[in-house]
Amino acid sequence: MSLAASPLPTGRAALLERLAQPETYDLAIIGGGATGLGVALDAAARGFKVVLVESHDFAKGTSSRATKLVHGGVRYLAQGNIALVREALHERTTLLHNAPHLAQPLAFVMPSYKLLDTPFYGIGLKMYDALAGKAGLGATEFLSRSSTVKCLPTVRQQGLKGGVKYWDGQFDDARLALALARTAAAKGALLVNYCPALELLHEGGKVAGLVCEDTESGRRFTLRAKCVVNATGPWVDLFRQQDAEAQGRPVKPMVAPSQGVHVVVDRDFLPSDHALLVPKTADGRVLFAVPWLGKVILGTTDTPRNDLAREPLPFPEELDFILTEAGRYLTRQPTLADVRSMWVGLRPLVKPQDDDGENTKKISREHTVMSSRTGLVTVTGGKWTTYRAMAEDVLSECFAIGRLPHRPGGVTARLPLAGAPAESAVHHRMNQVQGLHSYGTEASAVEALPGNDEWLADGLNEAMVRFAARFEYARTVEDVLARRSRLLFLDARKAAEVAPRVAAILQEELGQDAGLADFMPLAAQYLPA
Repeated sequence: MSLAASPLPTGRAALLERLAQPETYDLAIIGGGATGLGVALDAAARGFKVVLVESHDFAKGTSSRATKLVHGGVRYLAQGNIALVREALHERTTLLHNAPHLAQPLAFVMPSYKLLDTPFYGIGLKMYDALAGKAGLGATEFLSRSSTVKCLPTVRQQGLKGGVKYWDGQFDDARLALALARTAAAKGALLVNYCPALELLHEGGKVAGLVCEDTESGRRFTLRAKCVVNATGPWVDLFRQQDAEAQGRPVKPMVAPSQGVHVVVDRDFLPSDHALLVPKTADGRVLFAVPWLGKVILGTTDTPRNDLAREPLPFPEELDFILTEAGRYLTRQPTLADVRSMWVGLRPLVKPQDDDGENTKKISREHTVMSSRTGLVTVTGGKWTTYRAMAEDVLSECFAIGRLPHRPGGVTARLPLAGAPAESAVHHRMNQVQGLHSYGTEASAVEALPGNDEWLADGLNEAMVRFAARFEYARTVEDVLARRSRLLFLDARKAAEVAPRVAAILQEELGQDAGLADFMPLAAQYLPA
């Protein structure tokens, strides 16, 4: 069932009024991506008093730029990391159950061009099924050549021997982040976007809170908390450094950022409900072609990167790699002219302490939770699928260092997220165009708003923009077109085209400039030059 009969309003003035209250929170969280939002929800569901501040928009960074897969990690199985795979498969089931309007099963097909590929990968995937046990989404199948073509109508047939079909999950990452934020708010947490933490407060050699600033008004707030969690993804070292300076000692960076590029093309490149997976491309990488919200995502890369750009750009060779490799497995070679949108996510990979940060494929994909002498708890690494397990580990660390009193966990294992219908009520798939169905039980609340019949683009109407402004923390055109709707990630030209109308509706709703001038050059960055 849904979380609440009517959605909670997210008016800015009321949020800032609450921030101004002289509270001592149990937990203050810096960072509103998958990890921080997961911690906020878990802590609030256990009855702790929680505040979370995010410097930009929720899921603005890595958490909206995933490959959109809820997966156990077939790659980790190949590396022999059974424990990580088992945990991820368990969490995959939990996520699909708690947010069936935003996450569903998806079938993948690996085409085989060598006789031994089918048994080799098939046996590995049968192990994947075995590890999933009752949490499996469907049995792995060995496919004939004709069955492979039936599943993937545009697969390159020359030399095709057959294939293997297996199941994983798929989701809408940014909308899931919003559902986490809104579910945490319904449990009493205070979450504020566009409110960067500027500095940590230290008292008697311990972290005692933080100072943050509302980007829109410039108002500063001092938030006192028994425990502070640094959940800023690739940016965690900035706060670790600040914390270390307060102790008068150096700290070694723990994150080696790596970027993953994704390219979106029209569905006619792969007109199928199955995803294409190539486990080993020419340079040993994995290639995906995944149907998502009416388009196809091609990806991804794994390139070390030293800067921490908010809007990282793909390197020309990464684009070339994705398009060239896709052309080896599809009947039509995608070109730069076919790219509807492209985006880059930074992975916060955790370095081994003696690592020079060069080879990101060898760096741990597992999450790391650690605390400093001052009691600052830092969490980074991991992946979307395991956000809930990461949150439980963070709270366990807060208990272990004595910053919070222990309260039993497991509270989010069967906790439906905002809008979640009963699983049996879900009939669409994530590869359909985004529409009212992605709001789950809240679709009727959207339909009740003005402009429900006024469609701006496929999958986006005026009422959705109003809903984003009133109930989903949206402040700017980018918030709406990148993360409340996913139009910028699907078709950057179309997003630029409808941006002025979105800006006008937001101006009406929020009574302030909605950042149209900033959005237009950003939309241009999502297209090849």
